[in-house]
Amino acid sequence: MNPYAKLITLTSLALGTSITISSNHWAMVWTGLEINTIAIIPMISKPHHPRAIEATIKYFLVQAAASASILFSSLINAWTSGQWDITQLTNPLSCILLTAAIAIKLGLVPFHFWFPEVLQGSTMTTALLLSTVMKFPPITILFLTSNSLNTTLLTTMAIASVALGGWMGLNQTQIRKILAFSSISHLGWMTIIIIYAPKLTILNFILYTLLTSTIFLSLNSSNTTKLSTLMTSWTKTPLLNVTLMFTLLSLAGLPPFTGFLPKWFIIQELTKQEMTPAALTIALLSLLNLFFYLRLTYFSSITLPPNSTNQTKHWYINNTTITPIAHLTSLSTLLLPMSPLILSTI
Repeated sequence: MNPYAKLITLTSLALGTSITISSNHWAMVWTGLEINTIAIIPMISKPHHPRAIEATIKYFLVQAAASASILFSSLINAWTSGQWDITQLTNPLSCILLTAAIAIKLGLVPFHFWFPEVLQGSTMTTALLLSTVMKFPPITILFLTSNSLNTTLLTTMAIASVALGGWMGLNQTQIRKILAFSSISHLGWMTIIIIYAPKLTILNFILYTLLTSTIFLSLNSSNTTKLSTLMTSWTKTPLLNVTLMFTLLSLAGLPPFTGFLPKWFIIQELTKQEMTPAALTIALLSLLNLFFYLRLTYFSSITLPPNSTNQTKHWYINNTTITPIAHLTSLSTLLLPMSPLILSTI
């Protein structure tokens, strides 16, 4: 991509995110979401491959429908209450429409079909932006409107997302699709607690962004996109594969890694809110995610050459992201001892 075009795209992405997270008026929130959508489309279509073009069209249609639903929800609320403030959502129909629209934006079940396909048609860097930066504005809207959302609908979609994210990720061989279903599952953890402890949702999103960024940058450095090439990456970057193994275990939520921290807090809070069955359900469903995380760990670090794969080895290594990966890996694995401090601040 042309450097000037990349600068304009990244600036527009930052501008759209800033407008959305700092606005109280529904029209400005909608404007920020539209700027974000327009900014990310050139990055998805950059490879000029039929699969990338297909992903671009799918993303545009889905996001346009979600943005129109958000605008329609705000119009109904303004019509009945005369309020355009984002925190003054009082109409029941508006609350249901907004919950569904944000679910489409995030890729929650049953509106998840577009997300794995779009990630599969994107590059690793663009997939990272779609999994992290593009989720931040909808999460912010959920945070600001958490008192007005439909609790039953949101909890049902959250549990379904944890279940389907783990179930659909079991038989995938493309790493981007596995990480897409992992994202759907983690979004279920974030949305189930948004009604009761919104700050825990923000904490979970920050830690998820940290872990996912580490994994995507590591895979991008070793030029790995599927399991068959992940089996041969040990011969190229053994130390990077060891750190990738620890980060995958952290993303799975295993102690003593950082990824255990948000799940621990969320289960604790759900128990305090007398939602023990929901906490038990999502804890058991997270074992499905643990299976494919362990499979990725096995392929990346335990399968040693010679192995049975017929995949041609790729010896090209992108060394530009090695230094950030070192810092991100340290944060992804060593933050659990700071949990008392984090708990006291939220």
